[in-house]
Amino acid sequence: MNRAVQLLTGCLFISLLLAGCGEENASSDGKVKLELFSNKAESIETYNKLINEFEEEHSNIDVELYAPPSAETVLRTRLVKEDMPDILSIAGSSLYGELADAGMLRDYSGTEMLEEIQPSYVDMINDLVPGNHDGTYGLPYATNANAVIYNKQLMNDLGLEVPKTWDEFIAALEIAEEEGVTPIYFTLKDAWTGMIPWNAVAGVLQPDNFARKKNNGEASFTEDYPEVTDKMLTLLEYGLNDNFQYGYNDGNNAFANGESLFYFQGNWAIPELKKVNPEIELGTFAMPVTNDPAKNELVSGVDVMLTALKDSEHPKEARQFIEFMMKEENAKQYIEEQYAFSALKGVKQEDEMLSGLQEKIANDEITSFPDHYYPSGMQAPNLIQAFLIEKNSDAFLKKMDREWEKVQKR
Repeated sequence: MNRAVQLLTGCLFISLLLAGCGEENASSDGKVKLELFSNKAESIETYNKLINEFEEEHSNIDVELYAPPSAETVLRTRLVKEDMPDILSIAGSSLYGELADAGMLRDYSGTEMLEEIQPSYVDMINDLVPGNHDGTYGLPYATNANAVIYNKQLMNDLGLEVPKTWDEFIAALEIAEEEGVTPIYFTLKDAWTGMIPWNAVAGVLQPDNFARKKNNGEASFTEDYPEVTDKMLTLLEYGLNDNFQYGYNDGNNAFANGESLFYFQGNWAIPELKKVNPEIELGTFAMPVTNDPAKNELVSGVDVMLTALKDSEHPKEARQFIEFMMKEENAKQYIEEQYAFSALKGVKQEDEMLSGLQEKIANDEITSFPDHYYPSGMQAPNLIQAFLIEKNSDAFLKKMDREWEKVQKR
């Protein structure tokens, strides 16, 4: 991110703020114009409702929502072009860490808004920022969960209960298979979908602070991930005849129409499933990765984080919008419409189908997404997809170590 720092301090950036941005951020009717950049096209309708409410309360401000496909790529391109939005609604991922490390974002340390957020999620985003930084440069807002989604009708027909241990989970898969029901509908044609079970398993089994230890030479995939790969290959046995023939959209259609017992996806898939079959009865649980229920944490992360550009021309108005979003009723509206969870204390997801996950979150039985801490240049989803095709654990784990180290040396 050296280039980003140069962009921050360079004269070109300053002149852009004074000239170009000033023109773009002033509406013809004299209103302050703010751009809200979102990485989630799924939430456009919800955001538009909230923006309309905000603008009714703040008649001097226009908020323009921009939620493009491939949002992270678009944002990186705009960074290079020195054309950054006023407010960001982005995931707690490596991109956030890079922007924070470059000094581009406002520091929310010591603010009342930060005090309203569950500490576990604050720790997650703080861990994403490399180097020595004492601040917190974003406000975790909505969170997601790596889930096993199940068909309630099929569970009842098979006489099954939600498994609490790995052995119980495998036993349920065996019963489904014996009864002619596809146990798991994999969608591995789309490489990213393999990260759902991978994160669920690795999130529980990997050593604490794996990424930091890996960078310090104190941990490795070769030494610390064999059980992860073994369990991934075990799960693969309970899928389709060709787990790599179908993608995410195929899986949504098939699972919503009752073609399998379990589906490895996050809470974000539920609206898509309900679109296909509004009548389907769904349940969710955290994958039980070990035989000790106390160790089977839910993999959860910051799906939406709100932050403002430190050098926004309109810091007051940007803060007003973020404060509006942080109100309990607005946070509640967001998670209800998006089938998400809230990072705010006391704001709970009350939909019954998500109750198993909400209980884990409420009890702070959560751990973060492992891949959020992998170097983005590794292209982990593609490496994992190739492993699941080739099934050579030793070669794969050695390659994961090599690719990590190759990126770190750049």
